[in-house]
Amino acid sequence: MFDNLVESGSHKQDLGRKGSFLLATVAIYAVLGTALVVASIWYMDNSLDAQDLELTTLVAPVPVPPQQKEPDKPQEVKPVKEQNVDVRKELIADVSRTELVPKEVSAKASNIPPVRRGVTTVIGSGDSNAAAPMASGPGTGTGLVAGPTSVNIAEEPPPPPKPTPPRAPISGGVLNGKAISLPKPAYPPIARQAHAAGTVVVQVTIDENGNVISASAVSGHPLLQAVAVAAARGARFSPTKLSGQPVKVTGVITYNFVAQ
Repeated sequence: MFDNLVESGSHKQDLGRKGSFLLATVAIYAVLGTALVVASIWYMDNSLDAQDLELTTLVAPVPVPPQQKEPDKPQEVKPVKEQNVDVRKELIADVSRTELVPKEVSAKASNIPPVRRGVTTVIGSGDSNAAAPMASGPGTGTGLVAGPTSVNIAEEPPPPPKPTPPRAPISGGVLNGKAISLPKPAYPPIARQAHAAGTVVVQVTIDENGNVISASAVSGHPLLQAVAVAAARGARFSPTKLSGQPVKVTGVITYNFVAQ
């Protein structure tokens, strides 16, 4: 059974050959890695040199001091020349000038003097007269003919008296005996057929002249009220006075109807 025996030799040579191959491979990779690192560094240096770099510095603005306003120069006072025109706050014409209509009518006199005759007058902030009056003529001035000075009125006229309010009517009670004329009412046929009878009371209002201005029945048979009201409207009375003043009067007129 041991006819075919395989003799195992030493593996030292095989191991040595594999170790040499491994060392060579590591050395090649190390050289390639070093070359790659050196090449990248060199490339970065060249690219930085080729770039146009600009250094920007942020500088805070210099504060500007506020400018002081120059004090206002006092206006030069111009010498006042001698006036040759009249100055008025308002132009007031003579009352004899009927063609000039005033803006408003007042009972009090104005403190502004009227314009003088033959003097050019302009509107200003004060009232003054010209030192050397000039005759009025064409120009910007307003020449008005002046008249007499205004007249001061001590007191305003009293207001007109207020109208006296109308007084309320006074009660006169039964007015049959106070009537100047008291027409009798007609007896209606329909009331005769119904044998209507009795007393009808009519409320009336009499004006200051004694005329009946309103009448209305307050009681009585319905068939007799209409003729009683019509008769009351035609009644006449003497005017009633209170404190010397005629007044209205309210009262009643009674009519007695007898069955026919």
